[in-house]
Amino acid sequence: MISYAPFYQTLLRKGVIEYQLIFKHGMSANTLHRMKKGENITLKTVDTLCFILDCPVSDIICYTPDE
Repeated sequence: MISYAPFYQTLLRKGVIEYQLIFKHGMSANTLHRMKKGENITLKTVDTLCFILDCPVSDIICYTPDE
């Protein structure tokens, strides 16, 4: 299972709010909503978030095996 928990920790650590991602960087509010619900996002979106937040992929997503 893919988790976006590291993404929210990264936002907090870097002092970035979702409003900035939407209005300053042009991220889709729908994409952020999908992440909150644990739904799939594209690798392009992960790449964009890594660029915006200047972080590795592991700061955006993590994988936990299903039981």
